[in-house]
Amino acid sequence: MRRILLLLVTALLGLTTVTACAPSSSDPTIDPTGATVIDVRTPAEFAEGHLDGAVNVDVQDQALFTAALTDLDPDAAYVIYCRSGNRSAAATAQMIDAGFTDVTDAGGLQAAADATGLEIVTG
Repeated sequence: MRRILLLLVTALLGLTTVTACAPSSSDPTIDPTGATVIDVRTPAEFAEGHLDGAVNVDVQDQALFTAALTDLDPDAAYVIYCRSGNRSAAATAQMIDAGFTDVTDAGGLQAAADATGLEIVTG
């Protein structure tokens, strides 16, 4: 019984951590002022359309993503997004595990545009 309770508490804490990083329906706005906006999709996806001012760091290229993290300030603010929210959640978790303190998972591209007010641009 104690083991089951411990697993349940651990699972609930994990869910709380993940949902705390994502914008909630009660607060759909994210202020990108002063934050680095990172698109974690592939370069081809980024070229098709991305948030204005975003930088592209492909989370699927783990060597590149890990190397990019070493060049970033872990105390700075970051807004992370992808196509649908899956890769941004993984990248956000990886950044938090690496010691980053201010990381916001903005979800998918359109949700991130809506939440931040940033325009989707191409090129």
